Amino acid sequence: METKKLRWCFKLKDGLKIVEPNERLSKSYLEQAKSSLLRAEKDLNDNDFLWATVAIYYSEYYALYSFLQRIGVKCENHACSILAVGLLLGEEKTNTINQHKDKRIDAQYYMKVDQEIKIRVMLQEAKIFVSNFDEIVSNLTENEIKDYRENISKNKLKNYCLHLKTLLFIKRSKKLFPSPKTIYTSVFIIFN
Repeated sequence: METKKLRWCFKLKDGLKIVEPNERLSKSYLEQAKSSLLRAEKDLNDNDFLWATVAIYYSEYYALYSFLQRIGVKCENHACSILAVGLLLGEEKTNTINQHKDKRIDAQYYMKVDQEIKIRVMLQEAKIFVSNFDEIVSNLTENEIKDYRENISKNKLKNYCLHLKTLLFIKRSKKLFPSPKTIYTSVFIIFN
């Protein structure tokens, strides 16, 4: 099921893309994660619970995204980014951000009162989350990066093969074979 979702992420316009690993950008996202934690703490101390919750979630997302940038994966869809990291590192690494994503949505769209204690707990969990990803990213070896890239590329290739199979089936069922232009377009969409 998760692999199916990941394949869907490769189909999205702003979904998963394999790019060159970018250590500089990865470090930048980690710095942004730490900065967002400071912002969340300030907002919390100012009793601005809504923005504290938002900053907490984004601190975690930036930390998670720093990992993706480090291994050469680009994605502008948060759900797909979280899913990809969960598949690569294990779902236990993304449990916190998944819970906090839901809490951020609740805070933004369903105002609740008396949330200070829960948000303080979230902030502590976020500090651990960011620290864990800082450690993961800082200790990545070139071989690990290569392995993660191969793992995610396998899912992209499976997506390409399924897409091509579907195209061939549709065209053959209409007694037509795919034109070279159709195949080229399909390959271009999937691999770009």
